[in-house]
Amino acid sequence: MTLSALSEATGISVSTLSRLESGLRRPSLELLLPIARAHQVALDELVGAPPVGDPRVRAEPIRRYGRTHWPLTRQPGGLQAFKVLEPQRKLEPEPRVHEGYEWLYVLSGKLRLVLGEHDVVLTAGEAAEFDTRVPHWFGSTGEGPVEFLSLFGPQGERMHVRARPKQA
Repeated sequence: MTLSALSEATGISVSTLSRLESGLRRPSLELLLPIARAHQVALDELVGAPPVGDPRVRAEPIRRYGRTHWPLTRQPGGLQAFKVLEPQRKLEPEPRVHEGYEWLYVLSGKLRLVLGEHDVVLTAGEAAEFDTRVPHWFGSTGEGPVEFLSLFGPQGERMHVRARPKQA
């Protein structure tokens, strides 16, 4: 295709197209879109965008303190996501504190959460978030296994979802 024909198809002047072709002008999105349309190619094909890799996270499970954790994030540091399976067991709570912020979402079973003076049971579909500088502990109620998602931000990142204690 000649510059004149491309100019006619895109509405971009021949001089602008010539400068783009010679590298004297940087392409903008408003120039690239009509050029891609005129050549009937996708924009990422026109600019040679790298292919998108497999987005699936394939992490090996980690077993700690009787729990199984599946990492759901790839990058170390920052916000971390885990799927956690806590087996059926009745443990005595041992609240701990550390820097960060945690968000929990129960997929199945019942999760006991001791947070400060609160002692609540979360069921499937319920979520809780808390500052990990407050003494906390969570685990199975002893009635069966519990599967949940845990998002943890070591610098105190927040999720903005709250669970309410059950009314007595």
